[in-house]
Amino acid sequence: MNTRNKLIYVLPILVTFAILVGSLQSFALTPAERLEFSKRNLSGPRLGVTYVTSDNALSRYLETKEIGQQISQFGWHFEHQIIPKGGGPQFVLQLTPLVGGVEYGKIIPGVTGAMGIRFPNGFEFGLGPNVTAGTGETSPTALMIGIGKSFNYGGVSIPLNIVYVTNPDGARVSAIIGYAINRR
Repeated sequence: MNTRNKLIYVLPILVTFAILVGSLQSFALTPAERLEFSKRNLSGPRLGVTYVTSDNALSRYLETKEIGQQISQFGWHFEHQIIPKGGGPQFVLQLTPLVGGVEYGKIIPGVTGAMGIRFPNGFEFGLGPNVTAGTGETSPTALMIGIGKSFNYGGVSIPLNIVYVTNPDGARVSAIIGYAINRR
């Protein structure tokens, strides 16, 4: 693997780590302070579109199966938050199984697990593994890095996310939207 390819994988991780460390320092507590948390479930449906970048092993494989570079995504998002009662960032655990490619008469199942942070203003980012089945000769595992913003509308959370997924066989970019009714 050449230096440029290594940089493509390492740079997003370093940027995410820098944002995480920088943002958490502003919420540092003194040892005497006791932090209490509440939990919230924001699971709900998701839909979106994925664009497979051109001229890589994954795009060539999809072409042999008569699947284009734009692929629909439909699924369900399981999300649990840990929220500090005094305010501050929310710690988020997510699992999102999606099915793509139905417009091509195919089913491409995938699942992403992520750990992330959502700030009080709704800005969020996360990182985790992605596993996609049905991609033939290409690697089924990848690294997912996502950013987005959640909007609250009368107790309904509406997340808008951009997701970058990469592995040695190629990269994908997805735009995902959904909703969840706030359940404590």
